[in-house]
Amino acid sequence: MKKWVNVVIKLGVIALFFLLVFLMSCSRSREEVRAGFLSNNISLGKHYGRVYKVIDGDTFWIKNEQGRNVKIRLIGIDAPEDKNAFKKKKHPFGKVSKRYLDSLILDKEIRLEYDVDSLDRYGRTLAYAYLSNTFINADMIQNGYALLMTIPPNVRYESQFIVSQKYARKNRLGLWGLSDDPVFD
Repeated sequence: MKKWVNVVIKLGVIALFFLLVFLMSCSRSREEVRAGFLSNNISLGKHYGRVYKVIDGDTFWIKNEQGRNVKIRLIGIDAPEDKNAFKKKKHPFGKVSKRYLDSLILDKEIRLEYDVDSLDRYGRTLAYAYLSNTFINADMIQNGYALLMTIPPNVRYESQFIVSQKYARKNRLGLWGLSDDPVFD
């Protein structure tokens, strides 16, 4: 009987140890895991990365400050697809949108800023991107290469994006030159 008590106690201690390890691994703060920039001394300030691949008009890959590859999805915009992806179909303006973003940021160092949610359902890092004084997200909308698409709670610059889209629409820039009501399937 005493032997079984010792076995149960040992199993309990082992189980407690693994539970503790599991809880510690889950205890990193949101700021520490924000945007795939996991490190011990992360700050919520500015993050930089070099763009090495543009996927489409709202998604690209960077190598971050820690040398990790991170897939970035621009917050607040929706660009047409240049190929069939997920449940979205290829759109004729997709290649134009991708080329424009490519010309802006490919092989350049950009600054990233985050909002409330840092990841989307596909595991992409959600960010606002800046190249020097150019706010990339707003630029894509203002020049008609993307449409406004805000998803709460990431709505920090929604009013600026609305103004940008009104400008593009009024001046029939990009997508607005093709249709009065551009829609992507």
